[in-house]
Amino acid sequence: MRRIAIVAYTARPEAITWATHAIDRLLEEGVEVIIDTVLEMALDAERAARCEVRTAKEFEKRADMVMTFGGDGTLLATAMLLMGSDVPIMGVNVGRLGFLAEYPVTELDEAIMDVIKGNYRIVDRTTLMVEFNGITAYALNEVLIERSSEAKMIAVRAFVNEHHVADYRADGVIICTPTGSTAYSLAAGGPIIAPSANALCITPIAPHTLTLRPLIVNDSSEIRCELLGDLSAAHVVADGKILGSARKGETVTIRKSEHLVKLVKRADSTYYDLLRDKLLWSADATKK
Repeated sequence: MRRIAIVAYTARPEAITWATHAIDRLLEEGVEVIIDTVLEMALDAERAARCEVRTAKEFEKRADMVMTFGGDGTLLATAMLLMGSDVPIMGVNVGRLGFLAEYPVTELDEAIMDVIKGNYRIVDRTTLMVEFNGITAYALNEVLIERSSEAKMIAVRAFVNEHHVADYRADGVIICTPTGSTAYSLAAGGPIIAPSANALCITPIAPHTLTLRPLIVNDSSEIRCELLGDLSAAHVVADGKILGSARKGETVTIRKSEHLVKLVKRADSTYYDLLRDKLLWSADATKK
């Protein structure tokens, strides 16, 4: 591993602290460090001068790996910038839960040495492409069609491969990948989907018809959502970023993208280890 790029959520002081620590350790081990202009401004001049400064978009040409310091949001934002590249992303969690940014800062030194020695694995994760009103965007976790602030609810007619599935009157509808199944969809009552499953999930948010439940479909499916009724505009959101609004009669189309996001994982752990750790599935409620 010759060049590693560092991205940090600079609004969080802890992220800067741990990113600084990683920079020092990597430089000590002879690894070239690349930073973006945002992190450069947060570092002292002497340390920044020892790093190569590039825009985050240039990382795909210069870096062998990108390390993010923040939470899942920081990793998602970085993944969008690197969409279509083969640069793997390693997420270091300085937040709360961290399903994507799964490396804890308490194990950072060990993780850095594992990376230098090649003791890690890379997994490919499915992404989504969303199209509406001439806009095309991508998402690693989910695409969300949600009510705007002035709307009490939205009405969405959903199709899977031209087959009418349901008319949702709800606060919104989530279309997620297996990676995104442990994010907003899970909070809305959706299932956890193993990353190896070739599936997408349609999850309604607070549906007004209680019989409507999350639906898993094959990831080769095209999902089309039409806005119904005279209700206010719905926001279309990709991984937390509002792309624009859709109104009555307009269509939002979601399908699996041709792009994959490469994530760095521990060599000696699995997805199920992560679930047990993050969701406390191994916890014994009878023990205090």
